[in-house]
Parts: sequence; C-alpha cells; structure tokens
Amino acid sequence: MTAQPPPIGKDLDLNNVTLEKLLRHMTGMNGRLSRLYEAANVSPAIPIELVPTAFKEVGMASEELQVAIEELQRQNNELVGLQQQLVQERDRYRELFELAPDAYLITTTDGVVREANRAAASLLNVAQRFLIGKPFLSFIPLEQRLPWQRKMMQLRSMERSQDWELPLQPREDSCVTVKATVSVVPNLGPSPEAEPYCLQWLIRSLPAERNPVKSLLAGQSRGSVGDASVHKYVKGELIPCKADAIWQVQEGLVKLSTFSENGEEVLLGIAGPSMTFGSGLTSLHVYQVTALTDEVQLGAITWQEIATKPELAQSLLSDISQRLQQSEAFLAVAGRRRVQDRLGSFLLLLKQEIGQPVSNGVRIPVRLTHEDLANACCTTRVTVTRLLGKLQQQGKITLDPKHYIILHD
Repeated sequence: MTAQPPPIGKDLDLNNVTLEKLLRHMTGMNGRLSRLYEAANVSPAIPIELVPTAFKEVGMASEELQVAIEELQRQNNELVGLQQQLVQERDRYRELFELAPDAYLITTTDGVVREANRAAASLLNVAQRFLIGKPFLSFIPLEQRLPWQRKMMQLRSMERSQDWELPLQPREDSCVTVKATVSVVPNLGPSPEAEPYCLQWLIRSLPAERNPVKSLLAGQSRGSVGDASVHKYVKGELIPCKADAIWQVQEGLVKLSTFSENGEEVLLGIAGPSMTFGSGLTSLHVYQVTALTDEVQLGAITWQEIATKPELAQSLLSDISQRLQQSEAFLAVAGRRRVQDRLGSFLLLLKQEIGQPVSNGVRIPVRLTHEDLANACCTTRVTVTRLLGKLQQQGKITLDPKHYIILHD
C-alpha cells in the first residue's frame, strides 16, 4: 500500500498566512494530487483507500484559500483607509498651497513649469492654467536668459537650496526683481523614471525679506521670546497639540502619526527645523506627535497672533507648504505597487528630507523601527526586515556603530 502524504496544512499556520506560503503549499498539494490521479489511472478502478486522502487534500486547499482571501481583504481595507487619510491631508495642504501669498512653482530641471499656485500666476500675469508647460526662462529678460540658464544647469549637482535675486518680466508688465529660493527635489510626478529630479521655486518680491517667525522664536531656552513660547522635549516624549496654537520646530525632529481602526500606528510625516504642525492643520481625529531626537525645541504660535500679524502669517505659509509637499510624497510612496519600490522610495524621501552627508554616503539621523518603516510602506515588519537585509547584501545601505542607516549612491 502506498504511503499517504502528510496533510497540506500540517506545517501551515493559518493565523499567519502569506501569499508566498500559500503558493508553496498549494504547489506541493497539486503535486501530491497529481500522483494520486496517476495512481488511480493505473488500475481500472480507483483504490478505495485513495478517496479519503484526495477529499482531505481538496478540503484543506479550500480552507487555505478562504483564509488567504480573508487576509487579503483585511490588508486591502487597511490600505483603503490609509489612502483616504492621506488624501484628506493632501487636499488640506493643497488648499493651503493654492492660497499661499508667495509664488510657488515646480519645474523640470530644464525650467519647464509643471505646477504653479495662484500667487505665481498673479506675479507673472498669466492665467494659472496657461502657466503649465511654459519655460520659466521666458519670464526673464531676453538679454539675461543665458547666464540664468547656466545657473539652473549647475543646480543639478547641488544638494542644498540656493537663494537668488533675479529679474522677472511678467507678461505685459514692467520688469521686477524678486528673491527666489530654488531647491532640487525628487520627481514624484506621473513619470519619475523619465526625470528623477525637478526644481522647486519659492519666489518673493523685494525688499520684503524679513522672517518674523525666526525673530519671534529665536533666543535661549529660558522660556519665551516676545509672545512666542519655547518648549523642550526629549526623545520618545509625546508632544501635546494645542487647540489655540500651532507648533514650529526650532531644533530636532518629531514624528507625526495617527492610528488605524485596529490600533496600528500610521506614519504621516517627519517634521524638522522650521516645519509647522498642529491639530488645527489636520482633519484627522487622532493625531500623535513624538520627539524623535535627543532634544527637540518647539515654538508655540497662537492663532490670534497669526491673525493680527500679516507678515507672520505670510512667512508661516512657506513652512506649511513643506508639510504639503512631504504629505504628497508620503502618498506617492504608499501608491507604488511593489513593496521593495515603496521601501526604496521611502528611504530616498528620508534622505531628501532629513539626510546628513557623511564620508561614505548619506545618514538618516533617526532610528525608525522596522515597525515604523512597515507602517509607512504598507507592509509587515517581517517583510521590511527581509528587504533591509537584502539592501545590505547589495551594498546599497549599511549601519553605522549607532545603528543609523547610511544610504550609498
């Protein structure tokens, strides 16, 4: 009598089913079923002892398929909920971006306009919809275009933002001199493969170059400067969100997160120096802020103060736009199909946002747990651990003595 194969579910944990496990076990089960059918076809009648084994195999396969479907449905529901939260936050910051009093532009590295807010359209005296696709150099006086084109080409090799004073020639208007802050940022548009980077422009009219936020929040840690109070927090400490004020980071890094319906933490962003956050800047009911570095200094700015000081409100909007851009970047990461692509994009985003150049690459100056990375990439901690190990084997990342991730080009 032929030895019966072990049941397909003997070594399969039905509470921790993955597609990889399921496929492996289903392949093994199909092989055993094939052998059963071959044995049945040898003789004119199916041996009676093979029938229970065949039924058991088919029943176990049906049970495992049901478990896999339920697991996939749960993961899909979590992804849908996360996407809805990110879309809500993106829409909120998009509205703030559109209403910002300063001109904001996103262009290709060749200077072709891809995005522009209302203030940019007003400054250049062109309808907002007609700005898209136009070369930014067409708004610089003809005799000065060549040197500015060379400057823009040099930006590709620069890691830090550049502050320029440049002449602008609005459509059917007189030439003006403006201050522009230009940064090279990853291209998170529909076709990032075609051009990995783009240019981000913040344009302000001269001579209004003051930064009232920094003057209000500058000073020692003795408590407050002017009307803005300064607060210190240590690594791991939860930071309360005030209903009547917003926070601005002076020093250190903080983690912004929420929680899904099943209690899992969802990473929303990482705020660094000059970035703003607060319960008044989000529509999420659950909003948690945690200090990520050894020392975090925050300045509290009340809504009443913002309402009575137009210069302060104008300066804050440029900082708020940073959160808009980061929120959209997080949404783009979550939208990638493959887990390895999501993790790779997230590490590149961390490199761009908070990376510190070191001798052998760029260091991520915070130790995010594998659970944090998994939540940001919509996957499991085990998968993140496996992919990080693979990146280390490929030499794309290493860990320094303090276990900070270092990204290599």
